[in-house]
Amino acid sequence: MADYIEVHVTAGDRDEAGEICRAVVGRRLAACAQVVGPIRSTYWWEGRLEEAEEWLVLLKSTSARFDELAARVREVHSYDVPEIIAVPVVAGSADYLAWIDREIASGS
Repeated sequence: MADYIEVHVTAGDRDEAGEICRAVVGRRLAACAQVVGPIRSTYWWEGRLEEAEEWLVLLKSTSARFDELAARVREVHSYDVPEIIAVPVVAGSADYLAWIDREIASGS
């Protein structure tokens, strides 16, 4: 059984979020991408406290594909340091996890 992950990426606008989704799912580095937003982010950047409207992209994938997925996100992302964080999926329905395996394997 693969180690499943959900990868979180924030984008500066809805169009960029959609571009990230297409870039990653199109190459079968993730089986699914969802966009949530807008969200409000507060963070430190270059010594200043910043606030921005962003869009959250949730990508369903496997640990084995993370490095390729992260590299592809960096290729299309506009940020100097994009958020690319993988969170382990500790449980999921067997049929959904099998679907992730099938969709990602189709791109190998």
